[in-house]
Amino acid sequence: MELGLYTFADVDPNAANKGLEAKRRVDELLEEIQLADEVGLDVFGLGEHHRPDYMASSPATILAAAAVKTKNIRLTSAVSVLSSDDPVRVFQQFATVDLLSGGRVEMMAGRGSFIESFPLFGYDLEDYDLLFAEKLQLLMEIRENEVVSWQGETRKPIQGRGVYPRPLQDPLPLWIAVGGTPQSVARAGALGLPLALAIIGGEPHRFAPLFNLYRQSAERTGTDPSLLKTSINVHGFIHETDQSAADIFYEPQAVVMNRIGRERGWGPTNRAHFDASRGPQGALFVGSPETVAEKIIAHHKIFKNDRFLLQMAIGPMPHKEIMKGIELYGSKVAPLVREALTANTLGA
Repeated sequence: MELGLYTFADVDPNAANKGLEAKRRVDELLEEIQLADEVGLDVFGLGEHHRPDYMASSPATILAAAAVKTKNIRLTSAVSVLSSDDPVRVFQQFATVDLLSGGRVEMMAGRGSFIESFPLFGYDLEDYDLLFAEKLQLLMEIRENEVVSWQGETRKPIQGRGVYPRPLQDPLPLWIAVGGTPQSVARAGALGLPLALAIIGGEPHRFAPLFNLYRQSAERTGTDPSLLKTSINVHGFIHETDQSAADIFYEPQAVVMNRIGRERGWGPTNRAHFDASRGPQGALFVGSPETVAEKIIAHHKIFKNDRFLLQMAIGPMPHKEIMKGIELYGSKVAPLVREALTANTLGA
């Protein structure tokens, strides 16, 4: 199983100098990606947003900088909001980063958990589903063919035009990210694309039937489910002890969840809810290296996932603590997980 990280590059939305705040965060982010590579993690993902509390509106640009500073780690969007972007440009940008990285780049497409990009780029929210369906179809066409002919309702046709550059990887890996909608899960399976499932609340084991649906949908359309990769993407943090991890991570996590909650009508979070969520059945992967490794292994038994991505850099998390968490993830958690999964495989 691949082990990695993802982030939305959180910044202080109330910073007086937003350019200076963004500069601070992008510098720290590149250090975090470099360290993740150095400690042997497999994947780093960066999510696209268009809000004052997140800096990465152009993941491909930042991943291009990371590509030339790293050697082994795979770099992906997490996600690219395909519905409000141009699939031609998305492909061109990530193909370019793939060339810079020597073939270590992936695209992760999704509809996004926020809607700011739609009015920003002149799209109608009434076309939410159609935009994603058509643009995903076009992106898949571009991956498969150098010269593209395509026609749909949401943009003018492309008639026999070449799309360049071509990536080093052929085809350029493309994942679909979902938040738990069965229709989206089934579509990913039917299209034969890898699936990333975000789990940020509730009890993760309750999401397991979605992976079953995904694999069944793939099989019905003639794709061998064993060839398709799956990922679970979660929130969490690693520190020396369970208590220190919880004490450091609680406030930044609460700041973000309460901010989003006010926008969406959720009730406020509290420490008791947080502590319950970091228990064995909860959605937060917070604790010592041994605790987090044990929880990753336990959930792998449920999901049979090929990838696990952890979001530690959330809200006002101090950079030094993120760096500490990354070091422990690579040096302590990853070896424990890999050893356990290898033993399980050999014993099967």
